[in-house]
Amino acid sequence: MKKLPSLVLALAGAGLVAALAGPAAAQGLRPSQQLRTNPAPAPANGPRAADYIVVVVNSEPITNNEVRVRMLRYEQQLAQQGSPLPPRPQLAREVLERLITEKAQLQLARENGVKADDAMVDLAEQNVARSNNVEVAELRRRLVADGLNVSQFRDDLRNQILLQRLRERELASAGKVTELDIDNFLREQEQAVGSAANTEINLAHILVAVPEGAPAGQVAQLQAKAQQVLARARAGEDFGKLARENSDAPGAAANGGQVGLRTADRLPPLFVEVTKDLKEGQVSDVVRSAAGFHIVKVLEKRQSSRVGISVTQSHARHILLRATPQMTEAQAIQKLTDFKRRVAAGQADFAQLAKDNSQDASAKNGGDVGWASPGMFVPEFEDVLNALAPGQISEPVISRFGVHLIQLLERRQSTLGQREQREVARNLLREKKLDEAYLTWSQEVRGRAYVDYREPPQ
Repeated sequence: MKKLPSLVLALAGAGLVAALAGPAAAQGLRPSQQLRTNPAPAPANGPRAADYIVVVVNSEPITNNEVRVRMLRYEQQLAQQGSPLPPRPQLAREVLERLITEKAQLQLARENGVKADDAMVDLAEQNVARSNNVEVAELRRRLVADGLNVSQFRDDLRNQILLQRLRERELASAGKVTELDIDNFLREQEQAVGSAANTEINLAHILVAVPEGAPAGQVAQLQAKAQQVLARARAGEDFGKLARENSDAPGAAANGGQVGLRTADRLPPLFVEVTKDLKEGQVSDVVRSAAGFHIVKVLEKRQSSRVGISVTQSHARHILLRATPQMTEAQAIQKLTDFKRRVAAGQADFAQLAKDNSQDASAKNGGDVGWASPGMFVPEFEDVLNALAPGQISEPVISRFGVHLIQLLERRQSTLGQREQREVARNLLREKKLDEAYLTWSQEVRGRAYVDYREPPQ
């Protein structure tokens, strides 16, 4: 689970290679890049001004305005990056499919009683404001000035919290890693030193999708299109621009088809196979998979070794309060906020407050959780911890365990021993399993939904 600022600002996020390798990874925009979300007015000879239903997911509609608002968020992100805009029909298709998936998941969240109370939304809003270095009142003023309804903005935050909580619950057991899994993983890494499995690769990817059951004539046309795109790429045209204009892969409109730096074992085997003999800057031939025709470019290759790996470790302490019938989550947040104020004013000692109040095993040590390598804490905790300076105390942080108040004590560089390397392996394997489980689950939720397409978005 990601920290709230990244989570709630993933409204215009894009996947890496979701159709092939894993779930759409939320690419959180900076909050300031998302404050302007009112749709641009339609040209006089363009789409009609009145809103209308584009698609119905089960019994709930998605309107043209919803699609336009989300498209505008994509366009603003690209403008911030200085990237050219993709063709609007392609962007509209990608945005609509993402909205359909989100709608189906939100419906499932409600059916399963998943909730996000006002206190959680308040905290998310505070995090967004803090990320923009403004107070909440100023954030709201800017939202209104940019044409966004504050209530709708808070609804968006609530929906993203609901989605995250649903995914946590549905995939709670999916990331289980056994000691045998770790043994096999480390053995493979030892055998793979110098091999492709131990190589980190940054790829870019173009997919020309082939619909299931497409007739031979249509397949031939799509293959010809892929060959034309390949010829343009090898002639020196910008690959990111070609991906934005031609790729049907989720996220291509926003990220130019980039997959990002990953070890070979976290990439689709097809991608690894077609790029194993390529050098940086080279482009593969057109290759076929069940999804369609692919073109892959190698952006970077480098060897990695997990032997004696050096990492940045954090030494922290925290206070954990769990929601109970006697104390709601909102009350826990308020209590921890008061603790922070008292410590900052010199009226209380963090360690003593942890001993007296924290509801986990670290309480007896004044909340001290010791030295931790990356990946040892749940992501929402770790993301906030990583943003702290030594001595700094966070705002209350919500995780699956409860509400935390975190203080970073110090940081250091450390070379991992055998035990620590096993923990790194465990975290890598857990992430991979969760990626795979999320993709399967997301496709199942989307597949169970009744989707009635009405009119194309404009």
